[in-house]
Amino acid sequence: MKKLIIIAVVLSGLTALSVNAQTGTKSNTGRQISQQARIHEGRRSGELNRRETARLEREQRRIQIEKRIAQGDGTVTPKEKAFLRREQNRASRHIYKEKHDLQ
Repeated sequence: MKKLIIIAVVLSGLTALSVNAQTGTKSNTGRQISQQARIHEGRRSGELNRRETARLEREQRRIQIEKRIAQGDGTVTPKEKAFLRREQNRASRHIYKEKHDLQ
């Protein structure tokens, strides 16, 4: 029974890895999660007001939509990966600026 459970867990992990390998955007997903956490932390701490939070979250949703579009055909090209990385870099800078603008 234990072997069966272990085999099921390993197979599900391999399936998840193959999906990430096909799209090549695993790091973007992790990055989006961490950036969303930064936004929420800024809101909790008072570094971000409601308007700034809404703007930053809209930006993250837009990046998520762009990522889904890139994944639409099952393959994310190097050009699409670079575009998503640039968008994430830009969003990260926006989060930093908004959190440190003393508003």
